[in-house]
Amino acid sequence: MKRAATVAVSIAILLVTAWWTLALVFAGPGPAWLRIGVATVYALGTLATLLWLRPFRRALAVWGLALIGLLVWWNTLRPSNEGDWQADVARLARVEVRGERLIFHNVRNFDYRTETEFTPRYEDRTYDLSALRGVDIFMSYWGSPAIAHTIMSWQFENAPPLAISIETRKRKGQEYSALKGFFKQYEITYVVADERDVVALRTNHRGENVYLYRLRVNPALARALLLDYVGSINALVERPQFYNALVDNCTTSIRRHAEHVEPDAPPFDWRLLANGYLDQRLYERNIIDTRLPFAEVRRLSHIDGKAKAADRDPVFSRRIREGLPDPRPSVQ
Repeated sequence: MKRAATVAVSIAILLVTAWWTLALVFAGPGPAWLRIGVATVYALGTLATLLWLRPFRRALAVWGLALIGLLVWWNTLRPSNEGDWQADVARLARVEVRGERLIFHNVRNFDYRTETEFTPRYEDRTYDLSALRGVDIFMSYWGSPAIAHTIMSWQFENAPPLAISIETRKRKGQEYSALKGFFKQYEITYVVADERDVVALRTNHRGENVYLYRLRVNPALARALLLDYVGSINALVERPQFYNALVDNCTTSIRRHAEHVEPDAPPFDWRLLANGYLDQRLYERNIIDTRLPFAEVRRLSHIDGKAKAADRDPVFSRRIREGLPDPRPSVQ
């Protein structure tokens, strides 16, 4: 029994060590060769300690001291709003709340010629909460069917949709890596944008597959959700935060906002992590249109062809919604 417990504890230690080894590789100080060298020494040192240092409790104590040192170092890593940011995330959005009016500053509305060639353009836009009619969700796929990027978009009467995309705020020279996203490599940012920016960028220039689902959400809940987003947008101006690929990403952040405004939200679902299947969950919960089989709803919700045809059309948002399954037939 004692031997079995020792083996179980050793396996747990090795798993934790693997995580910290990657943390040292990606987030450690100094150039890449130094980070890799320190990580290698730590990993091999842990293995040697477990194999040869006796009694086992002494090995456990040595490893624990090293872990404390790593935790102290980890807590010295702080997010920042100061950086040489890539142009598409150079500015943080900010919102003024004046009664029923929301004034959004730094709304991104870039004019893209290619994915990397564009004319930056930021705008101020004012929205009337009393004119809010609903909210939609985009799901964009670039590789695995299990992973998608999600974008929420609020619909207003007599105003363009307001799209908000929760993303990594990358510095110049950085590339997105889902693995690095676990290790404090990116700050998180809320990109407030025109739909033609964040959607057409993905469909027309990145070659991603994008689906648009209209949601059965009453305006009161859509309003509360938007205001919760506004709180986070403004908080990031003063208190930057790290992006986390597991607990603070484009989809889990949406769930957190939903829980703030809907305390009786359903329990955690594995599809919040494998978020490429989130639309199945929405269908099962009757949040998207269920009058057709799910496969047909999904087929009709694929908007790449419409987005490419609409491209620079001023009524881009209206055209990509033509013919979409809609549980709210009165919403245009």
